[in-house]
Amino acid sequence: MNSPRILFGFHAVTVRLKTAPESIVEIHVETARRDARMRQFVERAEEAGAKLVDSDDARLTGLAGSPRHQGVVARVMPIKAKHSLDDVLDEVNGAPLLLVLDGVTDPHNLGACLRVADGAGVNAVVAPKDHAVGLNATVAKVASGAAETVPYLMVTNLARTLNELKERDIRIVGFSDDAERTLYDVDLSGPVALVLGAEGPGMRQLTRKTCDELVRIPMFGAVESLNVSVAAGVCLYEACRQRLK
Repeated sequence: MNSPRILFGFHAVTVRLKTAPESIVEIHVETARRDARMRQFVERAEEAGAKLVDSDDARLTGLAGSPRHQGVVARVMPIKAKHSLDDVLDEVNGAPLLLVLDGVTDPHNLGACLRVADGAGVNAVVAPKDHAVGLNATVAKVASGAAETVPYLMVTNLARTLNELKERDIRIVGFSDDAERTLYDVDLSGPVALVLGAEGPGMRQLTRKTCDELVRIPMFGAVESLNVSVAAGVCLYEACRQRLK
């Protein structure tokens, strides 16, 4: 039987209130905080029929496992994943846009990547089951609700999954600092999966070999690379720009 999990922060809990209020067991709110943002949140939670529990900062920090709870911590039942990757792709209208993360283990980075993926209209974020972070309360907090809206699919064999995407005529474009061509030299307007590796090691060798093409984000200053979530924003919104033409 599934056990309740924790969401914390205004954005993450508000999105759950919007998308699946019936899954919320209870919401703990900080008694001492009654500013306008909290009052608005409480009103929305009451309208959704959620159970509210007054709590102090110490209890909220213990529940969230972090002091960055903003005075809001919810116990929620897991929402069963609605999609496999095949299901996601079968439902896409138009050219699929996927983000593939190879070896991203920092929950803050994953949360930020999910947030930008939601903003860019990504159909799914794909990662390997090994050497990657799963969804947790920190990811959900940083994602500001996107962990609830963007399918995050962890696959057993990433290279095999990329080859299956190729069979669907989805181009695999990987990002590497040593690539000759830049992001702005390639056509991203069609079906495409953009592959980013972890900071430092980058993509694993097998993932790199599986890509149809390698490109880089041009760098004009002293630093050699960008944070993976920033890089995700740059490449995804270049794809969006090309698709809006």
